[in-house]
Amino acid sequence: MPLGGGPHRGTHVAPGTPRAIEEWNGTEWTVVGVVENLAAAQALLYPPPPAEKKPAEWDRPPLGKGRGRHRRPSPAEERDQ
Repeated sequence: MPLGGGPHRGTHVAPGTPRAIEEWNGTEWTVVGVVENLAAAQALLYPPPPAEKKPAEWDRPPLGKGRGRHRRPSPAEERDQ
């Protein structure tokens, strides 16, 4: 909630005014803290999601010998068997 004077309007009207951070306790709104502007309030209320870390190596077995079972063997491979 903006702490500036006048009627409460949209958050975009006065982004540089101090903001009160309020929390609903079940019966009324209570002030939890005060921040210096809209950007600080948004950073406090909506933190960015944690970045997903990709593993350095995938947890999969190495590829085996051959070209895969979906492919037809070449004539040279048929002769080797």
